[in-house]
Amino acid sequence: MLIEFAEFSQKLQIYREILRRLQSDHESYQRRRDRLSKLSQRKRSTAAAQKPDAVLCSMCNANIEIEDPNSFATCRGCERLVCQGTNKEEANRCCDWIPAIGIWECRECNSNRVIQQKAGQWLLNQLTHRLQHPGPVNLKAENDLLGLAGADFDDAQSSSSSISSNQKVKVRDYKDNEATVPWFPRRIRDLDRFANQILSYGAELDSDHPGFTDKTYRERRKYFADIAFNYKHGQPLPHVNYTPEEIETWKVVFNNLTKLYPTHACHEHNHVFPLLIENCGYREDNIPQLEDVSNFLKDCTGFTLRPVAGLLSSRDFLAGLAFRVFHSTQYIRHPSKPLYTPEPDVCHELLGHAPLFADPNFAQFSQEIGLASLGAPDEYIEKLATCFWFTVEYGLCRQNGELKAYGAGLLSSFGELQYCLTDKPELREFDPPRTGEQKYPITEYQPIYYVSNSFDEAIQKMVLYANTIPRPFGVRYNAYTQSVEILDSKPQIANLMRNIHGEFEVLQNAFKKL
Repeated sequence: MLIEFAEFSQKLQIYREILRRLQSDHESYQRRRDRLSKLSQRKRSTAAAQKPDAVLCSMCNANIEIEDPNSFATCRGCERLVCQGTNKEEANRCCDWIPAIGIWECRECNSNRVIQQKAGQWLLNQLTHRLQHPGPVNLKAENDLLGLAGADFDDAQSSSSSISSNQKVKVRDYKDNEATVPWFPRRIRDLDRFANQILSYGAELDSDHPGFTDKTYRERRKYFADIAFNYKHGQPLPHVNYTPEEIETWKVVFNNLTKLYPTHACHEHNHVFPLLIENCGYREDNIPQLEDVSNFLKDCTGFTLRPVAGLLSSRDFLAGLAFRVFHSTQYIRHPSKPLYTPEPDVCHELLGHAPLFADPNFAQFSQEIGLASLGAPDEYIEKLATCFWFTVEYGLCRQNGELKAYGAGLLSSFGELQYCLTDKPELREFDPPRTGEQKYPITEYQPIYYVSNSFDEAIQKMVLYANTIPRPFGVRYNAYTQSVEILDSKPQIANLMRNIHGEFEVLQNAFKKL
């Protein structure tokens, strides 16, 4: 079938994005190969511990002895258990070790990946040939000339079709081309794609962690990590039955912090906290459930909570904020040190973060940081994460001529909440370009805090800073569809402006009636 060059150029644009996505995925595989390899081994050992009886291979239905971790592998493509065959003979295996990216793949996923690679090569050849020979072209007749023939050509076309529905997403490797940007989620369910790409599993503790030698605590941490690992968007948030010892730890933290809130916390926090007590079960003898708090926040500002199995990268964590989704832990700190934790726990999330996410202005500020991160280069991700650190985590504000704390790291730390309002630390005005360059410690009290006059002012500064991030488009969150819209064409923006103008007229008419 002959295709005119103008029409073919549009198809080339789609093919170009397909190719870029394939290249970006390969880069991502290489960057994460060590972590994925460890995660695969952990899942195998977890399965062995929980299922001592033999199970069936998902490919050939052969028996798998879970007690022998060398007899099976977990495919990182489909997460299914597959056997390694008898005597490790390659012909008998239902999976293959991919050394380039450090993972196991079942034969089915491996075949799909090979087909996608062929599709990428075919698209690259198409692009090269058409740029050198513009004009009408018979694609089917020229497939041998372009380096892909017969069944491979059909497989590549099939793979291209299966991916094409996603090609309007900006999936690019900006390091190879200044005009391109890395992948970012467009729909709220896309958060599932990276929710488990964690930098450290929740059950992994450093040697200086208070619970490092506590076997019971480590098993409990693994339980929390596993339930978060299996969570998917749209499911009810996991309900946790906390132990008496965990509730006692919460009680110590709760009672100490609530004594300081009236004099040290910002007005917005103190306004929302009684509502959490009334609606979500905040009290000294009860650890609130994420589901209850998430539903409350959704009613207030549209923010929701999502369980996470461990530490996410800055890019992935900030991307969640763009959809008003906060990735929250559910485990609690070790009982030996109830007023100290080396990492975020449920006390930090529910006492520090949750109350402010119910405030419309603070919720908007947090989302602006998330939206600014979508498609941003790595160096700007680091700067945005630093701005997040000095505001959402450790921010101070002026209210009625006094300094108040609004950062979650302060509102969940009995010691630092008192320290931050003394004359010991240095105070600076919040200014995103400068704040984003500031280094900070993570295991001690902050020597520097940044102060905002109001959340409205902080929002305006963050929006202005976001406009300086080099990306060839704007982004807008559509709350109706819970998706991010890419603003990169004049007709699209003009239509959006008409919609906003219509909403403004509605407000204007309502105002006149007052």
